[in-house]
Amino acid sequence: MAKRDYYDVLGVSRGASEEEVKKAFRKLAIKYHPDKNPDNRKEAESKFKEVAEAYDVLSDPQKRQRYDQFGHEGLRGAGVHTYTDFSFDDILRAFGFGADSFGESIFGDLFGTQERIRRGIDVEHVLVLELEEAVLGTEKTIEVPRHETCPSCSGTGARVGTRPVPCSYCKGRGQVQQTSGFFSIRTTCPRCRGRGEIIESPCPACDGTGHTLKKVTIDISIPKGTDDGTTFRLAGQGEPGHNGAARGDLYCHVRVKPHRFFERRGDDLYCLVPISFAQAALGAHIKVPTIEGKTASLTVPRGTQSGAMLSMRGMGAFGPRGGRGSQIVQVVVEVPRKLTGEQEELLRRYAETEDINVTPHRKSFLENIKKYFGEQGEK
Repeated sequence: MAKRDYYDVLGVSRGASEEEVKKAFRKLAIKYHPDKNPDNRKEAESKFKEVAEAYDVLSDPQKRQRYDQFGHEGLRGAGVHTYTDFSFDDILRAFGFGADSFGESIFGDLFGTQERIRRGIDVEHVLVLELEEAVLGTEKTIEVPRHETCPSCSGTGARVGTRPVPCSYCKGRGQVQQTSGFFSIRTTCPRCRGRGEIIESPCPACDGTGHTLKKVTIDISIPKGTDDGTTFRLAGQGEPGHNGAARGDLYCHVRVKPHRFFERRGDDLYCLVPISFAQAALGAHIKVPTIEGKTASLTVPRGTQSGAMLSMRGMGAFGPRGGRGSQIVQVVVEVPRKLTGEQEELLRRYAETEDINVTPHRKSFLENIKKYFGEQGEK
């Protein structure tokens, strides 16, 4: 396959300056780095080699002049590297760099940038709420452990009365430069780790880190309708950033405690309410607790069966769109364990009446029983 024009490979014009060529190469080297293309590594590696070869020629004035005059044929024997038969790691070793020199962090240092500014670490916190707080909304104050600026050294990391001094290894630049072939790579200074300064006398309060661990109080507003498992993000309430970068975030995970009376299912609240036999048979108006801590009236229809579900619309949990679910009351008919003499007499009279004036379903059942035992007696 014929080689592509080197100017086309880098996407620059033939009159491009040295700086434009370098800028184009930087952009494409990052784009086609194999580690940046894990799903298409082989094709990315091939593209990277092509870009490296083009830059090898166009960044060298003598090679570029020969290429402009004679094309690819003019570069034969001119010391131009052909990378197509080498792996990406082989290319790095040929340039004098280890295979892991192009890890994720290399692009922060590869082309002369200062030490990477790293955003602070995110912090997580579990907030336990009562069901009432989650359903109706509330204001909470939480206590979170996180690092803060050391009050002793004001964040410098140096003992009081001293100051950090410029790093002698990198001359305060925070980086050291390595050159091999056409590559010029700046990496983080191994001595000062990119700070450009050395703390000769660390602050005893923070061991030279500039931060100390503290418990801080943070106010958080819990909207009504919050459900178990909800996570709130509080921007900028996490760990402090590196070298003045922004703080991380605080992620607050909500856990709602089980309630002794209500159970939430979606936007509805379920509860169990006992009623008497008389209330179930004759119907009644009863008082039922609500999530607000008050009572509300519920009509029990005549002839309600034990286990029936009665709905109280608009008295459940608030939904994400502002609506409100229902309070679902499951009634359970209680059988009295003790009766007064009068109550027992009345029930016996009722039972006698029931045997005489039975419902059709009951009558059919009794007739079938009598018929069965009659047939058994005849045998």
